[in-house]
Amino acid sequence: MAKTDRNRAVVLGASMAGLLAARVLADHYADVVVVERDDLRDHDCRGDHDCPRRGVPQGRHVHALLARGRQVIEALLPGVTDDWIAAGAVPGDVTGDVRWIMDGRRMPNPHSDMLLLSASRPLLEQRVRARVRALPQVRFLERHDVTGLRTAEDGRTVTGVVVSGEDGARDLAADLVVDATGRRSRTPVWLTELGFPAVQEEKLSIGVGYTTQYYRLPPDRMPGEISIDTVASPAHPRGAICAKIDGGRTLVTAYGFLGDYPPTDQEGFLAFLKSLSAPDTYETVRDLEPLGDPVGYRFPANLRRRYERLTSFPDGLLVLGDAVCSFNPVYGQGMTVAALGATVLADHVARPGAPDPVAFFAELSARAVEDVWAMTVSADLAFPQVEGERTPEVLAEQEFVERLLEAAVHDHSLLVAYVRVIGLVDPPTALVAPEIMAALAVAEAR
Repeated sequence: MAKTDRNRAVVLGASMAGLLAARVLADHYADVVVVERDDLRDHDCRGDHDCPRRGVPQGRHVHALLARGRQVIEALLPGVTDDWIAAGAVPGDVTGDVRWIMDGRRMPNPHSDMLLLSASRPLLEQRVRARVRALPQVRFLERHDVTGLRTAEDGRTVTGVVVSGEDGARDLAADLVVDATGRRSRTPVWLTELGFPAVQEEKLSIGVGYTTQYYRLPPDRMPGEISIDTVASPAHPRGAICAKIDGGRTLVTAYGFLGDYPPTDQEGFLAFLKSLSAPDTYETVRDLEPLGDPVGYRFPANLRRRYERLTSFPDGLLVLGDAVCSFNPVYGQGMTVAALGATVLADHVARPGAPDPVAFFAELSARAVEDVWAMTVSADLAFPQVEGERTPEVLAEQEFVERLLEAAVHDHSLLVAYVRVIGLVDPPTALVAPEIMAALAVAEAR
């Protein structure tokens, strides 16, 4: 990893987006400082000891690192997949070793050649953080908050940030600041304070609620399987994921839309599992001794900040991850979109001169956000109670996906094609390739 004559980049937030941003910035800046409010505990997160940090309120719930996300992170941090597995992540095939239940139908189990890692969020994040912390160009400024930006006299170029910790407030100069602080990012406020146009925001209220309970499964439960995924659908708007993870544990995260939150008491939680479109998860855990108490989490709305529509933006400042777009966590896209965003950042900082924010946000939207946002909105609008515009394109997409999944019961290649798209390995256009449409026609003719 080569240094250049650039001096310092500052990353706001040690989220997965922030960690991967630090990794790519280390190739081009002599000093990369990650400013984080939390106390980052880098001890081992295996076994019964969970260590989710305060800044990740959903850290105890199920997390999915989609196939494309794992591929990108592995390319950025070679060997990290082996690190995750050595620390207890459970590996397998995303279709061959998962019991998918869609709209009450148990799907086939073809081999997809896509590696799935089932692990807790603390383990996933800690192993990436350990790799990034080991880079000589990177250092972490923990237990510090960022209270504002520093700019040049004309207010058009960001020259650093103001950080505040136990030792008081001080300026931290930077050639580039990358905001990876998540959906509570203060960049929109900072922009208006500097006289820049307000960034447009799009929201789709979904009112998703999670409840998670941990168990320890006996050997005869789920043999040869990583997880049971009972997917919510308009006909059955409740879902759950029952996944084996590190520490010999199994977590069950149940979810519902629009305020239909799973209860956080043992009896109510099991009753919720029993109400799903298929009894598989309930039958798996109903007689087991739980590890601790159920824990709840709420997610109000998908949120997209349309930075790519701004025609002016301060130099020396970029935004990544959930601070740009925050998706329904049911689909597990956040960490993968963060990884894709890091590759866009890598391309822009590799170019001569300072990164162009307008060009960066345009490419970030095109390469990392647009397709995922469209898929998420379409999937959420399939639930009739979700309020939003159902364009002819959205309705056609929903109908096509329903047809595809019905036909996938008969032609397993269609399921693999679908999972490759929702795993962000292939673009959505792959589902209308000639060979897929021909297979769909044959399957439907049966």
